[in-house]
Amino acid sequence: MRFLAGETDVAVIGAGHAGIEAALAAARLGCRTTVFTINLDWVGNMPCNPSIGGTAKGHLVREIDALGGEMGLAADANTLQSRMLNRGKGPAVHSLRAQIDRREYSAYMKHRLETTENLAIRQAEIVDMVRMEDGRFCLTTKLEEEYYARAVILATGTFLKGRVFVGDVSYESGPDGMFPSVSLSSALLKMGVQLRRFKTGTPSRVLRSSLDFSKMEEQEGEEPVVPFSFETDTPPENVLPCHITWTNEQTRAVIMDNLHRSPLYGGKIKGVGPRYCPSIEDKMVRFADKERHQVFVEPCGRQTEEMYLQGLSSSLPVDVQQGFLRTIAGFERIEVMRPAYAIEYDCCDPLQLDATLEFLDITGLYGAGQFNGSSGYEEAAAQGLVAGVNAALKILDRPPLRLDRASSYIGTLIDDLVTKGCADPYRMMTSRSEYRLILRQDNADERLTPIGREIGLVDDTRWANYCARRDQKRAERARLESTVLSPTEELNTLLVSRETTPVTTGVRLIDLLRRPQLDYAALESVDTTRPPLLPLVQEQLEVEIRYEGYLRRQQAAIDEMRRLEGRLLPETVDYTAVTGLRLEAVEKLNRVRPRSLGQAARISGVSPADVAVLIVWLGKEGHS
Repeated sequence: MRFLAGETDVAVIGAGHAGIEAALAAARLGCRTTVFTINLDWVGNMPCNPSIGGTAKGHLVREIDALGGEMGLAADANTLQSRMLNRGKGPAVHSLRAQIDRREYSAYMKHRLETTENLAIRQAEIVDMVRMEDGRFCLTTKLEEEYYARAVILATGTFLKGRVFVGDVSYESGPDGMFPSVSLSSALLKMGVQLRRFKTGTPSRVLRSSLDFSKMEEQEGEEPVVPFSFETDTPPENVLPCHITWTNEQTRAVIMDNLHRSPLYGGKIKGVGPRYCPSIEDKMVRFADKERHQVFVEPCGRQTEEMYLQGLSSSLPVDVQQGFLRTIAGFERIEVMRPAYAIEYDCCDPLQLDATLEFLDITGLYGAGQFNGSSGYEEAAAQGLVAGVNAALKILDRPPLRLDRASSYIGTLIDDLVTKGCADPYRMMTSRSEYRLILRQDNADERLTPIGREIGLVDDTRWANYCARRDQKRAERARLESTVLSPTEELNTLLVSRETTPVTTGVRLIDLLRRPQLDYAALESVDTTRPPLLPLVQEQLEVEIRYEGYLRRQQAAIDEMRRLEGRLLPETVDYTAVTGLRLEAVEKLNRVRPRSLGQAARISGVSPADVAVLIVWLGKEGHS
C-alpha cells in the first residue's frame, strides 16, 4: 500500500557524478533536495577507470570547481598520482589527469552529501513517476513509498534497463554487479521522453601480485603536483606509480580467432557504443594495420590490490579474456578479479532538452550525465551541476543559467548535446571548441567564478581568494608594462644564452616575456623588483602575453557569435510558415526549437542560406 513518505523541492534520481553535483548545487542554493540511489554504498562510484581529468576533461573539472562544484576538491583529496597531459603542445590543450582512490573518493562524496544542509539521501529505487495536475511530480519507490517533488533531475547513468554482456552470457544488471533500474523507463516513455539504447564497456580488474612489473615501463607522477581545485592549499602527493605495456600480434590472433564469440560482432548488443573509447576487439577490427596497442596498468586505491587495465575494454567471453591477457608482456600469470564486460542502457535523445537541461515539453524535468547521451565522469558532473543549479533557480523564480560556447567547455558540451544531438556516447575533446585558446584550464576561475558568485555557489572565502588572485595579476601586469630593463651585459648574456636577440636600448619586461624563448623563470636573475607571485598568476600572464594577438582574434570571433546569440527567435514560431526554408531545416528547427539565431546556425542540417532566410524573416516580423 502506497504512502506519502516525503515532499521535496528537487528530487535527484541517481547518486553518481551527475547526481552528486546536481544535489549539492540545488541544496546549496537553499532548496530542499532529496537524492535517491539504489545503493548508498556506491555513491560517486567509478565503475570504469579510477581516474579524473584527461584531455578536455581536466578543463571540465576546473570549470566545475570555478563555479562552486565539488569534483575538483574530491579529486585532490583522493589523488594517487597526477600528471599534466600535453605539456609538449600549446597551453590550450594542457589538461590535468589524476589517478584516484575510487573507494575513498566514494566515501568522501557520500559524506559530503550527508553533511550538506537542505540535503537528504535515500536508498531507494524509483520505479514510477507521474506529473500531477498541480505541476509537481509524484515519485514511487520499489517499496511503494511516494515522494512529491517540484522538480526532478534524471541522473540515472547506465542503470536504466541495464544489461551486461560477457560473451554468450547476458543478464539484467547495473554497473559493477549492481541492481539495474528496470521499471523507470516505462514511466518516462509514458511522460513523452524519447529513449534509445547506448552501450559502454570496461576492462578487467586484476590482482597486483599476479603482474610482472619488470616487463613494463614505469610511469611516475609529475612534480610538482598541480591540484584541480583553485581552493586546494596543499597539493596532493604522488603515492603510487602506473605502468605501461603493449598488446602484440599474439594478442591480436587470440582476439580475431574468437571474434565470432563477441556479442558486439555477433549482433547481441544493439546499443551504440562510444566512438572514442572502443573495446579491444573493436580496435583490432578498426585499426587492423596497427601492430600494437598501449595498455596502462593503473592502481584502484591504497587499500586494494586491484589494478585497472586501461585500454583493454572488452565483452569477449571470460576464457578468451584470460587468453589474450596472458599474451601481453607482464601479464603471463595474470589473475582476473573482475572480468571485463559491456553494458547496454536506456538514455534520452538530448535534442529534447533546453540549454538549461530542462525538457522542452516537460516543465520541471531535467536530464544530466549519461542519461543525456554523454560518457565520462567529468561530462556527467558538469551537466549535473548545471541541471541542479537550474532546477533550483526555477523553484526560486530566478533567471536560469545558460553557459554559451565562449564561456566554457561546459557550455560547449551542453550546446553540442541540445543543438546537434549525439549518435553515440558524447565525449568532450578540446577539438570540439572553436575558442579553446581562451577556454584554457588555467583561467577557468576568471571565466566562471564571478558567475558562480552571482548564482550563490561561491562562498565568501572562495570569493576572497579569487579576488586576491585577480588583484595580484592586475598589479603584476601593470608592473610588467612599466618596468624597463637597461641593456646591461648581464641581461644580454642571458638573452644570448636563451638564443634570443640582445638589446641595445631599454626594454620592458612585458616585451621580453613576449619572446617565446623567455619565461618568468628565465628572467628571475635580472628581474629584481618582482614580488612573490602565485604560480597560477605567472602561468596566466605568460600565456596571455605570449598569445596576445591570437587571443584578440578569438575574442573578435566570440563577439560575433554573441551578436548572433543576441538575436532571439520566438519560442512559439512554427517554421513551416517561414517562406524560403528548406524542408530539412524546417524539420530540424521545429524539433530543436533554437533559442537564438546563433543556436539555429549550429544545428546540423541548417545551412547558411537558411540562416539568411531567418534573418530576413526576423526583420519582417519586427524582431530586432
